[in-house]
Amino acid sequence: MALSEPAPRPAQEQIRPTDSAGSAFAAAARAVALRAPLRPAVPVPMPVAPGTVELTGPVFGTADVGPLDHDLTRQHRGEPVGERIIVAGRVTDRRGRPVRGQLVELWQANAAGRYAHPLDRHPAPLDPHFTGAGRCLTDDDGRYRFVTIRPGAYPLGGSNDAWRAAHLHFSLFGTAFTQRLVTQMYFPGDPLLPDDLIRNAVGDAAARERLVSALDRTLGEPGRSLGYRWDIVLDGPSATWTEGDR
Repeated sequence: MALSEPAPRPAQEQIRPTDSAGSAFAAAARAVALRAPLRPAVPVPMPVAPGTVELTGPVFGTADVGPLDHDLTRQHRGEPVGERIIVAGRVTDRRGRPVRGQLVELWQANAAGRYAHPLDRHPAPLDPHFTGAGRCLTDDDGRYRFVTIRPGAYPLGGSNDAWRAAHLHFSLFGTAFTQRLVTQMYFPGDPLLPDDLIRNAVGDAAARERLVSALDRTLGEPGRSLGYRWDIVLDGPSATWTEGDR
């Protein structure tokens, strides 16, 4: 995602639930199903050697990530509105080994709960000093770090008055464009967590808990921002839930 482009609004969040008689879990399952591709895969002309797509697709390196890409509060001339936070953690595999050089993207709503995207019709104010998109590369220990604004909750619409809990969208790339995982992070103690349709679509309770970050004051900046720790495990029984998981 280029930082000059508006942050994307996930497809399922453009859907307005109207079936108030259905269960919250059923509504969440339908919403998550909408994250799947809507069109068939594009066939690659044969013959083609295994791995050709990965070898010829986009590859991201350190030259593609700017010095301010990780700090969403410094990408415009003015200061954004909202509570400043720092979100950091490690990206590891199932054995706890760091995943180095991982491109991590983040996108989110602003402090009023609105995305900087033309498809977002939520009547909350836009922030001219906050686009809501950032990215960074993990270091040799698999660590990432973002400086941003705590996002606001927003309504999904419909007769059941469903709201999304405050959350951050994360995208992780491997060495090619086809190696991508997308997930979401939530905040501890959010009263909307029990009712969030997307989080509730994760059937395993332990997996749902792993989507919630932990307050970590050692990550924050004294007198300026709080810190939240959220580690991402890419595979294995303790893997972080990603969109497309069922």
